[in-house]
Amino acid sequence: MNAHSTTAGHPVISATGLFTPEESISNEELVQSFNAFVDRHNAQHADAIAAGEAEPLTHSSVEFIEKASGIKARHVINKAPLIDPAIMEPRHEPRGNDELSIMAEIGVEAARDALAKAGRDAADVDAVLCAASNMQRPYPAMAIEIQQALEIDGFAFDMNVACSSATFGIQTAADYVRSGNAKSVLVVSPEITSGHLNWRDRDSHFIFGDVATAVLVEDVEIAPAKHWDILGTRLKTVFSNNIRNNFGFLNRAEPETMGSDDKLFVQEGRKVFKEVVPMVAEMIVAEAERLSVDPTALRRLWLHQANAGMNRLIAQRVLGHEANADESPTVLDTYGNTSSAGSIIAFHLNNEDLADGDTGLICSFGAGYSAGTVFVRKVG
Repeated sequence: MNAHSTTAGHPVISATGLFTPEESISNEELVQSFNAFVDRHNAQHADAIAAGEAEPLTHSSVEFIEKASGIKARHVINKAPLIDPAIMEPRHEPRGNDELSIMAEIGVEAARDALAKAGRDAADVDAVLCAASNMQRPYPAMAIEIQQALEIDGFAFDMNVACSSATFGIQTAADYVRSGNAKSVLVVSPEITSGHLNWRDRDSHFIFGDVATAVLVEDVEIAPAKHWDILGTRLKTVFSNNIRNNFGFLNRAEPETMGSDDKLFVQEGRKVFKEVVPMVAEMIVAEAERLSVDPTALRRLWLHQANAGMNRLIAQRVLGHEANADESPTVLDTYGNTSSAGSIIAFHLNNEDLADGDTGLICSFGAGYSAGTVFVRKVG
C-alpha cells in the first residue's frame, strides 16, 4: 500500500492486539513488600519519630487496596526490584543504542498481534502512532523505532495525552483515513507505568501495571469483513494539577530523590473522582445524542480502567442503571491501571460475543484532564 490516497475514506477498527508481561504482583505480595519497607523506614528514623520531628509511615493492607481501587494484581516488566523493600524502584538492564528498546519491543509484540488478527501484513500499513503516557526517551520517537522494527514504509510519531493517549490516537488515525492521507494506521500504546510510580507511597503504590496494546484503524474498503465501524469520536481537555508527574529533562530527579513525590505520579484522588465522573458522563451522553445513538441502549461500555468506583458511576449515568459485568467489563482487577491501554484491553478481551449491529463505546479519561470517546458498531 503506502501510496497516499486523495480519496476520503471511512475509518473502522480492523483489529486490536495485546502484549501482557509474564510477571504479576498480587496485592498480598505488594502489601508484604510495602509493610517491610515501612518497618525498615520507621526503625531507621526511630529517634526523629520519638522526638516528634517525623511522622511514622503506616502499614497498608489488601483490604485497603481493594476498597480504594478494585485492583487485585498487576503485570510488570521486571518484578523483583519493585517488591524488594530495599529497592522498590524499577530496574532494567541497559540496552545499547543498536538494540530494540524495551518500550518498542512490547509495542511491536502488540502490533504484530493486531496485524495477525486482521490478516494484514506490516508492509500494508501507512503510519504508526505511539500513543502512551510516558515515553522511554524524548527522541528519536518511539513510534519510528516501532515502525522500523515492523519494516513499515511510511511515517510515525509519538503522542502523549496521558491516560487518554490511545483514544486520542484512534481519532488521529481515523482523521488520516477520513482525509485520504492513509488507509491503514497502527495506534500502539506501550505502557510501562511501573516506571513513573512511587512504589513507596501507600496511597498510590498499588495503582499501575505494565502492558502494551495496538489498534489497527483502516479504511472500510480494505478492512476485514468482520470489523468495528467507527461511528464518531470526540476529545476533550481541561487543565488540572490533580494528576501530575514533573519528571523530565528540564526537571530531573537525582537518584537519591527518585522517590520524591513531584517527580513521580501524584494525584488528588478525591478531587479527580469528584470532577472527572460528571465531566466524562456528560461528554458521553452529549456525543451519543450528536450521533443519534441512544446512550441507554449501548450494548457495552469499555471504560478506562483506573478505578472501579468511577467506572460504576459513569456507567450508571450513561445507561440509566447500575451496569453489570457484561455491560461494563473490567480488567482492572488483574491488570491494574494501565493508563491509556486500559480501555483497549477491556475492548480487546470483551468484544467477540457481540452481534452484528451491536453498538458500544470505548472511553478513556485521566490526567490533563483529558477524555476521549470512540463510538463503534459491530459489522459482520
